[in-house]
Amino acid sequence: MKSLVNGYGRGLVALFFGAVALWGILLIILPQLTMLERAITAPKRQLDSSIALNLRQDANTCISVLQTFETPVEGSGANGGIAIPSASGMAVPSASAMAVPSASGMAVPSATGAATGKTRPYILQCDRATTRKQMVRDGGTKVWLNELYDLPLLAVSDSDPISRQIEIAKEIAEQSETLYGRLKEVESSAFPYTSQNFKWLFAARQIPLSQEQRAIEDAKLSKQLFGLVGLRFERDGEIYERIGLITLTRTLSFAIMATTLALVLCYPMAYKVALATPPDRAMWLFLGLVIPYAIVELMRVYAWTTIIDNQGLINGFLTWAGVIEDPIQFKRMPGTIFVVIVYTYVLFMVFPIYNVMSTLDKNQIEAAKDLGASALRVHRRIIIPHSKPGIAVGCIATFMLAAGAFSVPRIISRGLQAEWFSQTIYNKFFESENSNVGAAYSFTYTLVCFVIVALFMWIMRTRLKDFARVQ
Repeated sequence: MKSLVNGYGRGLVALFFGAVALWGILLIILPQLTMLERAITAPKRQLDSSIALNLRQDANTCISVLQTFETPVEGSGANGGIAIPSASGMAVPSASAMAVPSASGMAVPSATGAATGKTRPYILQCDRATTRKQMVRDGGTKVWLNELYDLPLLAVSDSDPISRQIEIAKEIAEQSETLYGRLKEVESSAFPYTSQNFKWLFAARQIPLSQEQRAIEDAKLSKQLFGLVGLRFERDGEIYERIGLITLTRTLSFAIMATTLALVLCYPMAYKVALATPPDRAMWLFLGLVIPYAIVELMRVYAWTTIIDNQGLINGFLTWAGVIEDPIQFKRMPGTIFVVIVYTYVLFMVFPIYNVMSTLDKNQIEAAKDLGASALRVHRRIIIPHSKPGIAVGCIATFMLAAGAFSVPRIISRGLQAEWFSQTIYNKFFESENSNVGAAYSFTYTLVCFVIVALFMWIMRTRLKDFARVQ
């Protein structure tokens, strides 16, 4: 610190550390705190008030649709169905005996089906308009809305007269409206945080399997390993798996293996460029590494699809040569993802190793060889210890990028392989609209990766100040 102050002055040093602190707060601490706050907040759709609100909405929608049957409009069928225009442009009464929800969520009668003896076609919202609603509770405990809040047991039956169905639907809407207001007041004063979102990561899910499929699954080495560590078990003759933990474990294992593969490939490359090649030739080798990365990452990943496709370069050449008849399914092979990830992030491994390795005095290598040291001993006793900070930085960068990879496994596998944990988090946020659970998964994943990185630094005997040698 004194050297910094003496060299740059107190003002510049204070400005530098202030900028670093601001960067850390805005880009690291605040996003993680926001993610943690969302992770410990119960999803709104699981709250009792949300269930009451959804019941009110279903009842009101049911009423709106039933009123079209009670008061038929001109041009509709005798049963009040909606008129469907024919191919000739003439309105033809619908013979519907079925109602389906439209894209906007509104149930409307369809133009299919026949007479069923009911007073109206099937309507989804009317079927859901019942006070016998199951509540969301921990441990799979079954609790019903009408029993929990002492509501009358009401349900819209399609065999009742239309007027009676509307009457029951209105009563359900009134009951749910009153209950919704009461529950909102209670929930607003209750403790808002919960750990349930994190428990979903450890939850066991039943896996329905036939006897033949179960025998096949039990014979797999991966399933046996999952059983040894408690990620897969049998209960009451049924198979259960902790899907979240399995995906997390598999992703971390793949990321570690991809990092190891990158290190095995990049260490010789860095050694060749830094220590075993004259400077003029080293420049061309360096350009050969850098030039492909002038293309954006997404384009390079998509370029790999033309190589591994069923009609891609590899399968095309092997078929032309008569080696194979049916194309090799590279998209189903996890090894393909490893190769593409290593290719995508290889510079993050080779550059740190090269930067540190290039500072090694070559006289040390020559002296070791003069003393009779073998090439393996020279690397083990001189080059690797000197390059340790660069190896640590390269491994950490490659591991974090591989663990958080989303585009590579998604594009390369095209859904034909087990998803990576980053894809699971994406699905929680944007596919199932369960961002609270997704935030819990994301926050947990960040902590686990930090623990792995800290453990790696401890094994490598690397400290943060050693990373300065990488620059």
